[in-house]
Amino acid sequence: MTATLDKPVKAPTFRHVSTARRIKNNLATVVVWVCFVIALIPLLWVLYTVIERGGEAILSADWWVKSQKGVLPEQNAGGVYHAIYGTIVQSAVAAVIAVPLGIMAAVYLVEYGRGWLAKTTTFMVDILAGVPSIVAALFIFALWIATMGFPQSAFAVSLALVLLMLPVVVRSTEEMLKLVPDELREASYALGIPKWKTIVRIVVPTAAPGMISGILLSIARVMGETAPVLVLVGYSKSINFNIADGNMASLPLLMYQELANPEEAGRLRVWGAALTLILLIALLYAAAAGVNKLLTRNR
Repeated sequence: MTATLDKPVKAPTFRHVSTARRIKNNLATVVVWVCFVIALIPLLWVLYTVIERGGEAILSADWWVKSQKGVLPEQNAGGVYHAIYGTIVQSAVAAVIAVPLGIMAAVYLVEYGRGWLAKTTTFMVDILAGVPSIVAALFIFALWIATMGFPQSAFAVSLALVLLMLPVVVRSTEEMLKLVPDELREASYALGIPKWKTIVRIVVPTAAPGMISGILLSIARVMGETAPVLVLVGYSKSINFNIADGNMASLPLLMYQELANPEEAGRLRVWGAALTLILLIALLYAAAAGVNKLLTRNR
């Protein structure tokens, strides 16, 4: 028996991979790469077109610091400062409302959700996720403006954007909370820490990187919405700091207005505003990736 134990054990050898399996593997790799290139072609084409036609506009210093106040349709002058301000303000106000509501709803569904209320909440979130932006805009118009009598304003646009942001925030936060190991919760409960403090001090900070990424991506998603600004607020060529009353420009609304301008200056403003919106959204995506990487590194 000792001789048997002292006998050297050979390491297991892997079976030779057949030629047919190698061919299938290479074929699948080629198919994946071909599909990737096919999907990438229209994306790069759109990006090249927008940069080629709108690059001239954004390279002007006035583009970022001036509005279209006093600028005639045929004049290649002014900028989109007022539209950038409107886009950022409307999205920021929507985020201030939607993010706390979305996080609290997700915490309820993951940590407390039981029975008919949780099922109803999940069902309503699924419904909101599939609602077109024009339906959200018409709902806010019927409730906020037609029924309650408030004027068309940037705040009404933000309310419509809240309906579009909420399901994204809830779903992304919910998935991040589910990824937190149950062992962390159980260890906290074993030390006598209440459930609410466990959620605030352990669960949410652990899921924070993914939650913040989801929030920033939801903001980027609503920044380019056109239907709410068309229905709920009018276009203004000058900047308006009052979000509760008066017309306020935004980049999607500016593009829609300038589409009716047959002059070359109007075409340039349309493509310039499109490129500006792409840059803002790309900046948010980059911020989401940076915040996620930073928080993950510091954990």
